[in-house]
Amino acid sequence: MIQIETIFNILIKGFIIGVVVSAPLGPVGVLCIQRTLNKGRWFGFVTGLGAALSDIAYALLTGYGMSFVFDLIKNNIFYLQLFGSIMLLLFGVYTFRSNPVRSLRPSSGNKGSYFHNFVTAFLVTLSNPLIIFLFIGLFARFAFVQRDVLLIETFTGYAAIVIGALAWWLGITYFVNKVRTKFNLRGIWILNRVIGSIVIVVAVVALVYTLLGESFY
Repeated sequence: MIQIETIFNILIKGFIIGVVVSAPLGPVGVLCIQRTLNKGRWFGFVTGLGAALSDIAYALLTGYGMSFVFDLIKNNIFYLQLFGSIMLLLFGVYTFRSNPVRSLRPSSGNKGSYFHNFVTAFLVTLSNPLIIFLFIGLFARFAFVQRDVLLIETFTGYAAIVIGALAWWLGITYFVNKVRTKFNLRGIWILNRVIGSIVIVVAVVALVYTLLGESFY
């Protein structure tokens, strides 16, 4: 019998992973904001949808790869969680220090179809396999990969990652669309710094919990 608490815990973990992977304003994040400003909210959202599909593909690849070495992971969980916390911290610092404005491209007068915007975002995200290392760190940090779990638990976990990613893209496009007349290059830079700061705080808390031997989700 599946416990409601277990499912809820999996949902929370997956949702957090989905948001953390999507939030930093790299090339796709900036592309999403740019399309929201130039073409409209839903063009921005389908851009995020393309990125989310690519992210879940890498998440599945990472998760099933880690499941083959589950015993090794279980025996070295402290070091892997330490690695995950450090990876998250470095990711936050990188996000905070990066300037996403450099990724801006000259806007085109042609909106293109929703499908075209979706595919281009998917391919841009897919072209960055380094995201696998972020997934490894996050999966280790949140003990996301388990042995002998039920199919519904596995499905719930990966579905939660998708939901977290889509929630982020839906939220960011809604926000940008609402303040589009006031949103400028400095706004993108400030938003990226705020995101980086949040990731750093979460990483530091996770690192402290790991060193103290306490559970952090």
